[in-house]
Amino acid sequence: MKRSEVFGIILGKLPEMYPDARCMLDFQDPGQLLVATVLAAQTTDEAVNKVMPVLWRAFPSLQELALAEQAEVELIVHPLGFFRNKARSIIGAARHLTGLKHFPSTMEELLKVPGVGRKTANVVLGECFNTPAIIVDTHVKRLSGRLDLTDETDPDRIELDLKRHVPDNLQTSFSHQLGSHGRALCKARSPLCPLCPFLFCRGRT
Repeated sequence: MKRSEVFGIILGKLPEMYPDARCMLDFQDPGQLLVATVLAAQTTDEAVNKVMPVLWRAFPSLQELALAEQAEVELIVHPLGFFRNKARSIIGAARHLTGLKHFPSTMEELLKVPGVGRKTANVVLGECFNTPAIIVDTHVKRLSGRLDLTDETDPDRIELDLKRHVPDNLQTSFSHQLGSHGRALCKARSPLCPLCPFLFCRGRT
C-alpha cells in the first residue's frame, strides 16, 4: 500500500476514534501554555497539570516569574525531573517574553524564546494562534515510525515529512489524535496491536 493511501485511511479513521482529542495541558493564555509545554519535556502532561497551579499561585504572572529566584522555582518544578534546567528555562522565557511588545505568534519569533524548540512553538501556534502545526511529541514520533508514516527519526524531519501529507486544517487535530492513539492503544512498551485498526500498515516496532 502506498504511503499516501495509508495517510488517507488514518486521516479518515482517527477523528472517528478520538473526536475529543485535544491538548492535555491546562492553560489560560499563550504564556501559560508555553511554560507548561517547556515543563512537559520528558514527563507526563498529568504531572505538569498538578504542578502548574502551584507555580502560578507563587508567581501569578510572567512578570513575577521573570523576577523569581531560581531556587524557588526549582522547588516547585522538582517533581517533573530535570528541575534545574526547567526552572532556568521558564525564568529565561518569562524574562524574554516580558521584554517584548507583543506575544510571539510565529515560529521564527517563538524559537528566540529561551527553552523553546519546534515542539513547544508548534503547540503554542496550533492551540493559541490557529496556525497549522504538527506537534512531534513522544507519541507522534513513535507512531510515525510504527505506522510507516515517515522514514525519518529526527523530530524536526518528522514534522516536515508529515506536513507534506496532512492538510493544513487538520495538522493540529491530527497531532492530538495520533497522541491519543499512542496513549490508548499504540503504547510504547505494551502496544495493543490486536485492537488497532491500522495493522495493515507495514510499520516498524
